Amino acid sequence: MKIPKRLQPLVDAQMIESIVGQLQSGKEAEVYIVQAEGQLCCAKIYKDAKNRSFKQKAQYTEGRKVRSSRRARAMESSSRYGRQEREAEWQNTEVDALYHLAAAGVQVPQPLGYHEGVLLLQMITDENGEPAPRLNDVQLTAEEARDYHRVLIREAVKMLCAGLVHGDLSEFNVLVSKDGLVIIDLPQAIQATANNAFALFERDLVQLAAFFGRYAPEILDTNYAREIWKLYEGGKLKPDTPLTGLFKESTKKANVKAVLDEIEDAREEEMSRRGLRKKSEPSP
Repeated sequence: MKIPKRLQPLVDAQMIESIVGQLQSGKEAEVYIVQAEGQLCCAKIYKDAKNRSFKQKAQYTEGRKVRSSRRARAMESSSRYGRQEREAEWQNTEVDALYHLAAAGVQVPQPLGYHEGVLLLQMITDENGEPAPRLNDVQLTAEEARDYHRVLIREAVKMLCAGLVHGDLSEFNVLVSKDGLVIIDLPQAIQATANNAFALFERDLVQLAAFFGRYAPEILDTNYAREIWKLYEGGKLKPDTPLTGLFKESTKKANVKAVLDEIEDAREEEMSRRGLRKKSEPSP
């Protein structure tokens, strides 16, 4: 087939030996099956921002660290350089996340290289050696739904223990391979310490519950997100921490009077420190 323009530099550099064909065209990238170092792998070509339906929303970029202050300032601007830097940061997020999560034992495709906006990845296959289908394209039994749900909850825990939240985890971003489930598509991954990390984590798990709940309705009654996050915030979460899927909000009423008294005491202390007098209360 004709070599895609974005893959030509990798062919010229002999990083890719041949192009087998296009695997898919998604909201953020096009994926090709290529031959590299004698084996089949995937080449993910990121689409330009103007051609992507998935935008770099603040909820995903919030909390990301940029080492160079010059780059950070540029990314906040609307200049051409700023747009280029935002694109590079968006793409590098997935590259960095894949290397980091693979090292942490999370089931993600093994990254093989990154060059000029093209990410080379391990090709995930099914039992017949064909490209693995997305979870959304597979019909499940109730038992398979329960098993797969447990597996993905555990993978989400591993990711959180590694300091990351997927941010768009659903049946569309999970492959069913010959060796089990594999999580893909991570350019929107966010640091677990970001202010909105829990909101995205909870949405990820709600999306999974909604999908698997079609096959096993009892999954809809679980609340893993809040249970997991409470353990995480308390420093008690580990990759193998036992989970129940149950979480009850505290029903204990707040002692409003005690809180107001503490506020008033602090106010008086601050006024005293500043040499101010509290206005006398009016006589009854």
